[in-house]
Amino acid sequence: MRPPRPRPRPDHQPDDRSLTAAARGEILDGVAAGLTNAQIGQRLFLSAKTVANNVSNILAKLHGAQRAEAIVRAREAGLGHADRTE
Repeated sequence: MRPPRPRPRPDHQPDDRSLTAAARGEILDGVAAGLTNAQIGQRLFLSAKTVANNVSNILAKLHGAQRAEAIVRAREAGLGHADRTE
């Protein structure tokens, strides 16, 4: 008889596939504002790793764009211009 599988912790963060489009948009907005993954995660109550995974997915959708190019494109789309204070 095998031991039971461990249950997910209640504080477990969702993976990037379970984030809403709005949350992914907020991640992109944070990237456009020049925030680090950790700073974006703090604002959205996500781990820096979850943010990093989503940023990687966003860059892949931009056909391999670098983070700097994603910032430019997001700012051209009107993201990342709000006054940010830490």
